Amino acid sequence: MPCGPTGEADEFGGACQQPCRHGAHPERPPDTRRHVAVVGGGWAGLSAALEAADLGARVTLLEMAPRLGGRARSLGDGPEALDNGQHILIGAYTRSLALMRRVGVDPSQALLRTRLRLRYPDHDTLTLPAGPAWLAFSRGVLACSAWSWADRLRFLMHSGRWMAAGFRCAPHLSVATLCAGLPAAVRQDLIDPLCVAALNTPAAQASAQVFLRVLKDALFSGPGSADLLLPRAGLSALLPEPARQTLLSLGADIRTLRVQALSQEPGATDGRGGASQGGGWRLHTPTDSLHADAVVLATSSVEAARLTQSLAPEWSARTGAFDFQPIITVYLESPGSSLPAPMVALRESAEEPAQFAFDLGALADRPGLFSFVISGAAPWVARGLDDAAAATLAQAQRVLTWHTPPRLHRVLSEKRATFACTPGLQRPPAALLPGLVAAGDYVAGPYPATLEGAVMSGLAAAHSVMRD
Repeated sequence: MPCGPTGEADEFGGACQQPCRHGAHPERPPDTRRHVAVVGGGWAGLSAALEAADLGARVTLLEMAPRLGGRARSLGDGPEALDNGQHILIGAYTRSLALMRRVGVDPSQALLRTRLRLRYPDHDTLTLPAGPAWLAFSRGVLACSAWSWADRLRFLMHSGRWMAAGFRCAPHLSVATLCAGLPAAVRQDLIDPLCVAALNTPAAQASAQVFLRVLKDALFSGPGSADLLLPRAGLSALLPEPARQTLLSLGADIRTLRVQALSQEPGATDGRGGASQGGGWRLHTPTDSLHADAVVLATSSVEAARLTQSLAPEWSARTGAFDFQPIITVYLESPGSSLPAPMVALRESAEEPAQFAFDLGALADRPGLFSFVISGAAPWVARGLDDAAAATLAQAQRVLTWHTPPRLHRVLSEKRATFACTPGLQRPPAALLPGLVAAGDYVAGPYPATLEGAVMSGLAAAHSVMRD
């Protein structure tokens, strides 16, 4: 019990305000846990911070934006908040789903889970039934009445060759080259929309090697791996906000600050001129500087390149050399309207930019609100957001049925949504220097720029710095 002015317990249970007759208060023992600073509060940074805390670290998370979540967060507050892009998870994203459960989010409630079904306004294409992966895929292809029997059999033959090759190919191949022998209907209905949805890069420019890895894990890694998981709530409620609350409950320090520079602190010698031990890192912010035993650099690739320019010049140069692909999200409103399904695929053309439409009434209890996604949107960013919005509105009016005329609600653009996932792309490794590890969807890994890739890299970074 705390002591009162006379050395007895304060009747209010308060802290002692005068010297205790039993002598000076013992100082709180120093916190000897490894101090890990995580720079960046996106999905990679959040996964790294949570994992490091679970491994016993004292964690400080620094994020320069006022809201956690990085490129997968909600904009605004309350019921009118909008996501800065429509994100889709799949059943194969096991690490992301486990992380959500770790912070108290039930994926079965937060996500609408449906079997993979590419439904267009006027017809269905591939729908995967239940069952073992290869059998379900074969049954789904053979049942796709939108394709001729010859097209279905050719697609199964090509898929069998991909499987026999272990879903590997030459690194210089594009998706368009890999799939050149497929029927045009299969490429148009399935390959092209899956490619731009998964890699955010058009098939003519996208890495076939990465695309095959996504297909392998999604379609052939087990029952439910290809299921679509569509958020029922805003992205901030899906992970960033619950993760923030969990980190605070674990004693983490969360600061809204931009790290201006990193510097390596001198290590301690053995006293005989021997090799030094690592002295840790100092993070310089606009208000102060912070010491950490280890740092997880979970910023964007652009920010990571800036912070490491003098520390690891070669790594910085590779990280700063990415080309990017934007994503535009056009929100339309039409009271009383609904789409044929929560997610509808659309045919993209030179004047019809959107590849997918989402009914937020069916997903998030926001009736009359719809999001149209333009992935690989560089040409439309160049033309301007007004043109992109007008073309999307015209596309929606032409191909979908509306109860009331749709009108523009809002247009959001993420100009550096993902790196351009091109053939032969050399992504930087996670390890930089002792006690300094990068995390993000851009570091070397099997996946394109996805939430799962970000989470995987964050988990790996936390284990790396705790091993150090």
